[in-house]
Amino acid sequence: MTCRTFIGICALMLGAIPRPVSGAEEPYDLIVRNGRLVDGTGGPWRRGDLAIRGDRIAAMGVIPADAPTKRTIDAGGRMVSPGFIDAHSHSDMLILEDGSAQSKVRQGVTTDVLGESHSAGPSKGKRPAETVEFGGVTYRWSTLGGYLDSVDKAGVAINVASHVGMATVWECVMGDSFDRPTPAQFDEMKALIAEAMDEGAFGMSSMLASPPGLLATTDDVALMASAIKARDGLFSSHIRNEGPDVLKSIDEAIAVGEKAGVRVDVIHLKIADKSNWGRMAEVVARFEAARARGVDVQANVYPYTRGNNDLVTILPPWAHEGGKADLLKRLADPEARARMKRDIRGGIPGWYNHFTAVGGDWSRMLLSAKLSSKNQKYEGKTMDVILPSMAIGRNPAPEDLDLLFDFLIDEDGSIGTIYAHHTEEDMTTAMRQPWCSIGSDGSAMAIEGPLRRGHPHPRNFGTFPRVLGVYARERGVLRVEEAVRKMTSLNANKLGLTDRGLLRPGMYADVVVFDPDTVIDRSTFLEPFAYNEGIEAVIVNGVPVLEAGKPTGAKPGRALRKGR
Repeated sequence: MTCRTFIGICALMLGAIPRPVSGAEEPYDLIVRNGRLVDGTGGPWRRGDLAIRGDRIAAMGVIPADAPTKRTIDAGGRMVSPGFIDAHSHSDMLILEDGSAQSKVRQGVTTDVLGESHSAGPSKGKRPAETVEFGGVTYRWSTLGGYLDSVDKAGVAINVASHVGMATVWECVMGDSFDRPTPAQFDEMKALIAEAMDEGAFGMSSMLASPPGLLATTDDVALMASAIKARDGLFSSHIRNEGPDVLKSIDEAIAVGEKAGVRVDVIHLKIADKSNWGRMAEVVARFEAARARGVDVQANVYPYTRGNNDLVTILPPWAHEGGKADLLKRLADPEARARMKRDIRGGIPGWYNHFTAVGGDWSRMLLSAKLSSKNQKYEGKTMDVILPSMAIGRNPAPEDLDLLFDFLIDEDGSIGTIYAHHTEEDMTTAMRQPWCSIGSDGSAMAIEGPLRRGHPHPRNFGTFPRVLGVYARERGVLRVEEAVRKMTSLNANKLGLTDRGLLRPGMYADVVVFDPDTVIDRSTFLEPFAYNEGIEAVIVNGVPVLEAGKPTGAKPGRALRKGR
């Protein structure tokens, strides 16, 4: 019997113990009745009720019909599961701008995990302190703990957890410089990471495919990751190269875990280069071999074959040195343009080139950005349509890359783009692995109001219902109970959240009620602003934030801090 199976059996036994309620006992605050309880262990669902008192699950199983309660939700035979934990999200500022987090709530997400290399703090040294204003309220902070305090001050519908970003720490010490850090500067970075861990960070995140993460060697990353070991932090990494060197980059993530003695989670695992499509079994073998020798390395995926990034990532690393102002100067300089063209077409060893990853196919680049008034007509279109339109009337017609450079100058050096760079077969192979969980790589957005902006990736709206509706129900890639485990307890275990991610008396009452027969995503690449079907109720810390498919307006979410 495996450890996970034993834990699952124990959870089922605990949940099955009736919790009789005497007439003198304090009423429950909420009972969810007539559900199919999917407890998050991966074990089979069972019929029963769930009672909540305060912010905790008080009882499960058969709750007497006359048990006193302040309110009841009738699940009507639908499934009742732990709230979904989004392992990888970018809602840092949006959650302050609009704490209702509608695109997450309507997916069943009750906890958002932030931080991919950059995090909301610290902002010290060469990174100025953060000051933002939303709704007439000003928020200021210089540490990650200060950001988490701001989340609590703002009021949010879901829980928020964060890693500390390696790039953020690097920039605090090094600014925009590409210089090699000194030993003393590495000590400064480690101290900032340790401070963030003391303030509640759940680990350190890195993005090694672009500056400043690209500047760090494997030993550098391991040195910095060692600062999270004392608090059992998670090293969450966007690997150095998801394309031609994907196997070497997986090996590097594993090596960091071994050298630093920390747990590893590879975020949005994929093979994002046409030349390596079909090799996910080899990637999986790397994970399995490392796990067999005792390295705790896992991964997460999102259920789409397109990923979100920026057109500016087509430019080689040296073009980014010095920050945006220097980048824009290079884009306008003929000699720098000529050099960029050579590097984009020919590649640079060790650099993940988004252009060659999609075979130089402009049709695989869909704009997701909100553009300037000059270029607004190109929003939501692919680059194979945009570039010929830009060339009209220009004699001689510029090369595609010259048009790209001009476009980036027009848009101040940044254009959000969705790249079609990996395959369904590779993605589902990864998804099936027992150590591979679900993370959206999206943000808390909305279909109306200020958070309806640009042309976002549909993962912002549909990730979790898509896993349940497409990959569990329609395609049978996962059992629904296993899909729920990948969205709940597996992510909780990675983070070290011991009181969320399972339906069990004493756990925090983060709960989702969904219809397994109808749950489905409705957001698409062409029409992303659409909520899902089949998510009927969402409860956060014992308080409904979605009921009968409609938001309640409640904001019972909290900033979660590791170890507190």
